[in-house]
Amino acid sequence: MSQQGKFIVIEGIEGAGKSSAIAVVENTLRDAHIDYIKTREPGGTPLAESLRSLVKSPDLDETLTPECELLLMYASRSQLLHNVIKPALQDGRWVIGDRHDLSSRAYQGGGREIDDKILESLADITLQGFTPDLTFYLDIDPEIGLQRAANRGELDRIEQEKIEFFYRVRDKYLSFANQDEKIVIIDASQPMTVVHEQIEQRLRQYLRDNG
Repeated sequence: MSQQGKFIVIEGIEGAGKSSAIAVVENTLRDAHIDYIKTREPGGTPLAESLRSLVKSPDLDETLTPECELLLMYASRSQLLHNVIKPALQDGRWVIGDRHDLSSRAYQGGGREIDDKILESLADITLQGFTPDLTFYLDIDPEIGLQRAANRGELDRIEQEKIEFFYRVRDKYLSFANQDEKIVIIDASQPMTVVHEQIEQRLRQYLRDNG
C-alpha cells in the first residue's frame, strides 16, 4: 500500500505571485521524484469549474449575494475534495492546491465580513476536519498586488472589488497565518528570485522533516 500523499497549498491575494510559486513547488517535488497533481479553487472538477465561472464572471445578469458566493465556494470545494484531492492523497500522490479553505476565511470572512462562525459551520460540513499539510501564504500590500493583476489584463468580478475589501482580506489572512504553524508567511513584495528561494528552502526542509 502506498504512503499517504501530502496536500500543499499556495494562498495570497491577486498579484501575489501564486502561479510562479506553484511552479517552484512543482520543480521541487519533481527533483525529489514525488508524484503530484495540481488543483485550483474554485474549480478542479467539471462541476466545480462551472461554479467557478459563476463566482468569477463580471458579466452575470444578476447580483451575486455574499451568502450565495460563500455557498458556491464551499460547494465547489466539497466536489474537489471528495472527487480529486482525497483519492489522489490516498493513492500516494501529493496535491498542489491553488487556494483552499483559507481563501474563503479571508475573502468571504474578511472581505465580505461574513461571521467566522458561519464559515466554521460550512467547513465542518464539507471538510470534516480535513486541512492542508503545508500552506504558503504570499503576503503583499493590496495596492501592489492589484496593480500587478491589472497589468496582466482584464480583472474578474472579485478582482474588481474596492481596495478596502482587499485590505480586509489581507488582515484575515494574516490573522489565521500567525496562529497556525502549518502556514508559512512569505513576503511577496521581495524580488521574485528571493521569494522563490524561500519557498524552495522551506519546502525542502519540510521534505527532510517528513521523508
